[in-house]
Amino acid sequence: MSRWMKIERVPAPALMPKYGPLTGMRVLMTGSIVAAPFAASLLAEYGAEVIHVERPNVGDPYRDQAPVIRRGDRKVSAGWIQEARNKLSLTLEINLKIPESKEIFLSLIKNCDVWVENMVWTEKLGITEQMLLEVNPKLIIAHISGFGRPQFGGVPTECDRPSYDPIGQAEGGYMFVNGFPEPSPPSHAATFINDYMTAMFAVNGILMAYIHSQKTGKGQAVDIAQIEAMSKVLNDTFVQYFMLGKIRERKGNKVAIFQPGNLFKTKDEKYLYIGAYGPAVYGRFVKALELDLNKYSHEAAGGSIEAINSELGLELNEIATEWVAARDAEAAKQYLLSLKVPCGIVRTSAELAASEHYQKRGNFIEYEDETLGETVKGFGFCPKMSETPAQVWRGAPAIGQDTEAILNTLLGYSYNEIEAFREKGVI
Repeated sequence: MSRWMKIERVPAPALMPKYGPLTGMRVLMTGSIVAAPFAASLLAEYGAEVIHVERPNVGDPYRDQAPVIRRGDRKVSAGWIQEARNKLSLTLEINLKIPESKEIFLSLIKNCDVWVENMVWTEKLGITEQMLLEVNPKLIIAHISGFGRPQFGGVPTECDRPSYDPIGQAEGGYMFVNGFPEPSPPSHAATFINDYMTAMFAVNGILMAYIHSQKTGKGQAVDIAQIEAMSKVLNDTFVQYFMLGKIRERKGNKVAIFQPGNLFKTKDEKYLYIGAYGPAVYGRFVKALELDLNKYSHEAAGGSIEAINSELGLELNEIATEWVAARDAEAAKQYLLSLKVPCGIVRTSAELAASEHYQKRGNFIEYEDETLGETVKGFGFCPKMSETPAQVWRGAPAIGQDTEAILNTLLGYSYNEIEAFREKGVI
């Protein structure tokens, strides 16, 4: 009888402290770079026990992605320090044609509530949903890919395509509406925004499926495509096309349908975004500029595409531009806020690090990185919770740091068996 048929699930958490609303959930994650690992990171911050499976002697490529922090012969990516904390690292060659790999992998599936993957070609490795749900009927299977899994629909050759964050932005329509009008090209949004958005939809789907599984005992597959994550956050773009025959175009920093909704350069070479959306706040903005609201009424100069492109609307934008340019960013911001006009200065990471508000919100935290062996500092948590707060119980793990503990504690392998796996290159 195979090991996964004999063993019982070890209650979670077994290898980490108890905390957060997701304590008791165990997640197996076989993904790399950003989307799948970030989804797992979000779950881990709120108490899920997350096992990150990495290739033996290779690891997740994100470990080495620039920029890196070096300490002698040790080095690690800044991104890895931020995103891989709270995880357990297990090295395993995931190929179910290798008997030992199959036994370990399916035994892990028996022990987990959720499997998150972004490998796309799982069938080629001998992994099928039917097999996994037979081993663990309550399992949540989260597929993360560029174009979706064919069993949920789509063109098979499209589903089979490889993808990265910018490809999802491009193919999902997000890149087309980002940036300034022609002749400027579409703009790629920075910091892996597609991967992060995909991860958030993944967490949403995982938690919904997990609740259903806990109620019914029935697991299911959740399919998250990068392109659809981008299309989902395009607001009314598709309704405009289907109902009005309009293709949404790039508008740069300026809101197309009302003003002020734009980025303005200040006297001290900073940028201030002013957003006075709606008649009441628009009136306060006009008052701030000491203009006649009867002349520059919301209807005539700010409340529609026609108004903002009228002679009065263009004149108002020019006056606002000159008004901001004559003032330092902080002075302009404080004056506008005194009149309850929403605005914000474009901040750098250095400015946010020094922000009293961010510091008092507890947004920067320190923890020990397992690769560098020293205290590091990064961003904390979102959202904040009053009764079950997130925490970092450990920094990002060294490659394979928890392999022995996982195989022994969760799966019951002896240390001699574990050493034999290592000699064969299985782990």
